Order: sequence, then structure tokens, then C-alpha cells
Amino acid sequence: MKRIIESSLVSTEFQTFIRQKKTLMLLIIILLSLPAPGQVQLNDNAKISLLTASPWYGAVYAFFGHTAIRVQDDSTGVDQVFNYGYFDSSQPHFIYNFIRGKTDYILGGLPFEAFLNEYGYRGQQVVEQELNLSPAEKQQLYHALMVNVLPENREYRYNYFYDNCSTRPRDMVEEYTEGIIQYPPTGSDQSYRDLVHECVDGYPWVKFGIDLLIGSPADSTINVRDKMFIPDYLMDSFEGATIQRGDTLNVPLVKNTEMLLPVDKEINKKSEGVVFTPILTAFALLLLTIIVSLIQLIKLNKTQLARIYDTVLFVIAGLAGIILLVLMYFSEHPATNPNWNFVWLNPFALIAASFFWMKSANKAVYFYHFINFALLTLFLLLWWLIPQQLPLATIPFSMSLWFRSGINIYILRKRRLKNKQFTTSKHLKAGWGGL
Repeated sequence: MKRIIESSLVSTEFQTFIRQKKTLMLLIIILLSLPAPGQVQLNDNAKISLLTASPWYGAVYAFFGHTAIRVQDDSTGVDQVFNYGYFDSSQPHFIYNFIRGKTDYILGGLPFEAFLNEYGYRGQQVVEQELNLSPAEKQQLYHALMVNVLPENREYRYNYFYDNCSTRPRDMVEEYTEGIIQYPPTGSDQSYRDLVHECVDGYPWVKFGIDLLIGSPADSTINVRDKMFIPDYLMDSFEGATIQRGDTLNVPLVKNTEMLLPVDKEINKKSEGVVFTPILTAFALLLLTIIVSLIQLIKLNKTQLARIYDTVLFVIAGLAGIILLVLMYFSEHPATNPNWNFVWLNPFALIAASFFWMKSANKAVYFYHFINFALLTLFLLLWWLIPQQLPLATIPFSMSLWFRSGINIYILRKRRLKNKQFTTSKHLKAGWGGL
């Protein structure tokens, strides 16, 4: 048996080693396929384009689409795509670092055909916008991209609103364009949250989860340039943008637009809607909370059901609160602090749950429920005045916690008064017996 286990461990380690070697070899091949910086002088007819891929519904991170830069020069054989969207999820502590906003993304270069085949396989639409740049601007931008893709330069600290695979190409184009790029205004006032909602439309649990994690700063109205963290908004802004060269000359930023791949809705389609949406689940939980509370009252608190239910309910709320706490105070993520969801999802619920089964901690539990009930009462009464766009499901979810705290206050207070009366009666009887 020991040999089998050892053999299995060796096999697993060998497979991991092989995968790592394959990944390393792939990166080496990609790097070797790219000419060294400064070696290639682009022809005047070379093209630099912005590539925009539509959302892919196979993974949450791809719901927002993607952006890359293509450099094409038939005379020198250059046809490369520069992609700022690579990350390695197998890195140690990847999830922990991602929550703390310490995820490093990588600029990678790959042949255009490989890029197109990957997105065609997923059924994504790919649109190419050829940029109206001078030969000198093309050469400078290409050289800068080649320098950026070097191993010592290719990593950057990812930020989902301010520094991502969409904003990086925009910044590179702006930096190496001789002139001022002017973008047309968008049609409506929107916030970061509004744009995220557009991208996750049809996925209510993803939308709900994001709304729990990002705070009130995400609800501020943003300008046209801020909206470019979404690839489709970057593409639309480039389409109507102009380059101001000097005092009088204005030229379009985009010279030509072409759809390279149409979207394949059979391959790349949204999943079917879920039955238990967050709002339905929240009301179902509230109904279950009321039922458990009624049983507790009918049984005069002589059943363990309510205590078990409270433990599960408040532990879950407390664990969610720890995540919010980390995002608010210990992460580099933007727009997470302040977050008003912290009123009903906080680590204090987890601490309180650890005392639910201790008779000696009844006073502490009573004090926690009293504070929690008061805070949630204010939270629910002033819900519409809170300066943050909260999910509607927040109301029934938080009401479950509010209801349980209220019932526990009633039960604990009633027991306290009963014990007090019993103690007083006992003392009186003892006094009478002594007469």
C-alpha cells in the first residue's frame, strides 16, 4: 500500500513537473519567435491595430471581453499580437493574493494566427481597428511593446478598474501618438458598477457577488476615459476619436475597421437562467428563519434547532464579513471602502456564533444580539438613503439576521426575568421559613 501511495505521489509530481516544463517551453518559444527590440525596422505600410474580442461565457473573468494590439508588416514578416491579459492561476497563494489585489499580470506576445485561432475556438467575435499612425509613431510604439514584453518588464500589478488588459493598450497608444487624442462623449452618465452590471447581465449570482464586494466609490459617475476599462467601451471610444496634430489638423484615430471573426452563438452562449436567483433565495431564507423562530417560541426554547440554525447562519455571515474586511482594509483593490454591506456582513457574527453554545456567555450573546438588532433596524429603515447601490436581495438576507437577533433578545430577556423572579421567590420562601 505504501508503495502504491509513493508511486501515486511520484506520478503526480512528475505530471506537475511536465506541465510546468510545457508552460516554460511555450513561453520560451513565444519569446524566441519575437524579434529583439530595435532589430526590425517597420515598413511605412506596416499596420498597428487594436483587437477587441467579445465576451466569452466560459469563465467569469472573460465576461468583460478582451483587448490586444496587433503589429503587422508583410515586408518583414512581422505579424504579432501583444496581449496584456496573461496570468498564472497556479502561482502559490493565487486566490489569497487576488483577494488582496496583489495579482501580477503579464504582457505576452504571440503570432496573430495563434491569437485568432484561440478566440475562434471559443466562438468570440474579434474586431480589428487599424490605427491612423505615422510611420515614426508605429516604429516607436512597436519598439516600446518589444521592450515591455521582455521578461524583466512584462509583469504589472493588475487593477480591474484602473490598470488592466484594456487600459494598458490605450495608454500605450496615447503615449506614442504625437498629438492629443480626443474621445467623443458617451451617451449617458454611468458608474463603474453600471458598466460591470452590463457585462454580467444574465448571471444574477455573479452580479450579486460583485455588488457585495465593491463599495460606494464604484457608484460615482465616471468619464469617458474611465469607461475604457471595458474593452467594448474602448473600441467604441477609439472609433469616434480624433488626433489633434498642431492647432488646426484633426485626423481620425481609426483608419479602418474590420470584423475578423463573427460571434458564434452556438459555441459561445450564455448559460440558462438559474431558478434560485439571489432575491428568491433570500426570501426563502427569510421564510425558513420565520419558521425556525416560530418553532422556538412554541417549544419555549426547549429545542436545539434554533441554536443550530443560528450557528450556521451567523457563521456564514461572519465568514463573508472577513472577506469584506480584508477587501476594505488589507487589499489594494479600488472602490472597496467604504462598503455598507459590512453593516450586515461582518466578522463579529462569527465571534458571536462561537458563544451560542456557552451558557456562561448568555450576557455576551444578549449584548451582541441587542447591538446587531439595533444596527440592522437602522440599516433596513434607512436602506434607500444609503449612498451605495445595494442589491435588492440585501433586504431579505439582512432581515433574516435581524429577525433572529430580535427573537433571541426576546427569549433571553424572558428567561432572564423568569430566573430573576425564581431567585426572588426562593429568597422570600427562605425568609419565611426562617421566621
